[in-house]
Amino acid sequence: MSAPAQLGNISPLIPGGKDLAVAIAFYEQRLGFQTLHREGNPLRLAIVQRDQAQLYLCQQDYQPLSNQLSLRIQVHQIDQLYAEYCNKDPSIIHPEGHLALKPWGPKEFVVIDPEGVCLTFYEIP
Repeated sequence: MSAPAQLGNISPLIPGGKDLAVAIAFYEQRLGFQTLHREGNPLRLAIVQRDQAQLYLCQQDYQPLSNQLSLRIQVHQIDQLYAEYCNKDPSIIHPEGHLALKPWGPKEFVVIDPEGVCLTFYEIP
């Protein structure tokens, strides 16, 4: 009997705005991601990754889509990541999304990227 199918990591396509260089700089300089791939002239796609989290940033300036998008990224050692981000630039932490243990179980905090995409970093204690 063969093993059951299993899902792996997810690599979402997210709007990076009209100027992808701005999004790439945010993910690299503020969130510690590394750019693995850039495509197009003008730039229309970039793949950024930190550890196992991989995101596809797409050139797209339809703001209502960005403001509706929310991603959850699981973290190990969330206290260290939160401290890292606060030390680099505390303004990237959403004013209502500081590190906290939530009633539904995880410890989490929220960052909003330059296009309005909500990134929730969480750890299950």
